[in-house]
Amino acid sequence: MSDAYTPSSGDASYDVESYDLDLRYAVRTNHLEARATLNAVAVTDLGAFSLDLIGLRATRVTVDGVPAKFRQGPRHLRVSVPHPVAAGERFSTEVRYAGRPSPRRSTWGQIGWEELEEGALVASQPVGAPTWFPCNDRPDNRARFTVAVTADAGYTVAATGRRVSVTKQGRSTRWEFRSDVPTATYLAAVHIGPYREKSLGPATVFTPGALAVRARRALADVPRMIACFEETFGTYPQEACTLVVTPDDLEIPLEAQGLAVFGANHLEPEYERLIAHELAHQWFGNSVGIGAWRDIWLNEGFACYAEWVWSEASGGPTIEDLAATAHSRVRDLRADIVIGDPGARDMFNDRVYKRGALTLLAVRRTIGAEAFAQLLTAWTGRHRHALVSTDDFIALAESFAGRPMAAFFDEWLYARELPPLPADA
Repeated sequence: MSDAYTPSSGDASYDVESYDLDLRYAVRTNHLEARATLNAVAVTDLGAFSLDLIGLRATRVTVDGVPAKFRQGPRHLRVSVPHPVAAGERFSTEVRYAGRPSPRRSTWGQIGWEELEEGALVASQPVGAPTWFPCNDRPDNRARFTVAVTADAGYTVAATGRRVSVTKQGRSTRWEFRSDVPTATYLAAVHIGPYREKSLGPATVFTPGALAVRARRALADVPRMIACFEETFGTYPQEACTLVVTPDDLEIPLEAQGLAVFGANHLEPEYERLIAHELAHQWFGNSVGIGAWRDIWLNEGFACYAEWVWSEASGGPTIEDLAATAHSRVRDLRADIVIGDPGARDMFNDRVYKRGALTLLAVRRTIGAEAFAQLLTAWTGRHRHALVSTDDFIALAESFAGRPMAAFFDEWLYARELPPLPADA
């Protein structure tokens, strides 16, 4: 069954276990020629299945090496298997495809592959992945990724995973990355640009030369942020920590698996909280991941709370001060969102973020700071690179509280009116 928030995406009849993507991209013409291999397991008996693919034309499909019939619509590639595939059986699909990738229109704006003045980026949350590779675009179908990108000489590639090779091929260079942690399709990303690469503690920063000084200043505290979050949330959970600063301005920064991208306009001091926010997603959303979009508060509420953690740790406003401000602002807004199930249109509404963070502070005040600290590390440790739901968090919170908390979470997550913050335990 597809996710209720994105009903036109994904196919529940199979699960992809790994993607092997081989992309050749011409920056000047924004042309992509590619091969995608999907290794999957059938959930039901299969005679046919669908892949999500938008704006690019498939030219050949094989299943287990045998040519397969397919038909392509505006959103899906429907593949007829050349031989029956039984439930539980593994199969491999190769798709060759090409075209000029571009963002797709969605409820949440233009998302997916985006051409820049010099290069390209991918910003796929929540349904932009099909704009650059055929996939089973469901948040609950995480897979391993190998991504190889051949681009014009003079351009650098950053992508999801750890870089395993760089090979010069005439006037082009091939960059290969591998991620062995389970990754949702919306968290797979590629960035191509005139970047210089520089280490920054445990992170690697890619930035245009003209922005190098500003980026170094803006990102200087990243090692301290990671150390702060490791102390609060547990060991950094990803194989890489890659930060990309594009030469273009971007509306918002965005996380991917082991990676975050910022626009040239995000290098001013007032955006420091957004750097902390995107780093925090490596724990919340990218490691501890949601299987259904209705639980988006578990990603965004935790990342917003992490902003407050860093602010307090770095000598800025305290968690309590920031929470008081957020509570006052949210209380003055119309009470028309249920953050435990906000609906597709409002899943990225700022009230989901702020009230999600306030919910976590309310948990801390209710069960006590010590129990809450243990709850945080248990949440990230027990569910490292796993899928979770709101019910999972409630159950874990109750185990640390030592009592039922259904009424508490009903009030904070499922009532429209914002409750007052409870007194400290």
